[in-house]
Amino acid sequence: MDTRAISPARHEDGRTLTLAGFAERFNMSDLSGLPRLWQRFGPHIGQVPGAHGHDSYGVCYNPDDQGGFDYLAGVEVSTAASLPEGFSQLTLAPQHYAVFEHHGSLQGLPATFNAIFQQWLPASGEQQANAALFERYPAGFDPADPQAVMEIWLPLAR
Repeated sequence: MDTRAISPARHEDGRTLTLAGFAERFNMSDLSGLPRLWQRFGPHIGQVPGAHGHDSYGVCYNPDDQGGFDYLAGVEVSTAASLPEGFSQLTLAPQHYAVFEHHGSLQGLPATFNAIFQQWLPASGEQQANAALFERYPAGFDPADPQAVMEIWLPLAR
């Protein structure tokens, strides 16, 4: 599997995040639907009722033993009372995280994930917590920009 050099992780204590967006079930054997999910959600960024902040998030949660997981493409919301039809809401509890930066287009993202899980995590002495992992994309993020920077927040067991 392709891996890449990753920047050292920083450790963060996250806060409660309430997110709203589009969610679907995926499997690690076929992630081809992820870009389509983001293409569907993208036009809603900046238009979601109750949106708070300017970042967007990709959240992996509810994994199973067969490689399946739920993924939400969304934004932080202060309230979800008036979400449009078809939107899902997810609240993440405060958690301790190792945070990694991914530099470059999203084509290289699988190699960054491989480096985190195949190199950093085994060598770190840390254990992944049974909690959601998320990607944080800054406002204006361009997935094709070779200079783009986004973050991967890996939950750690205490």
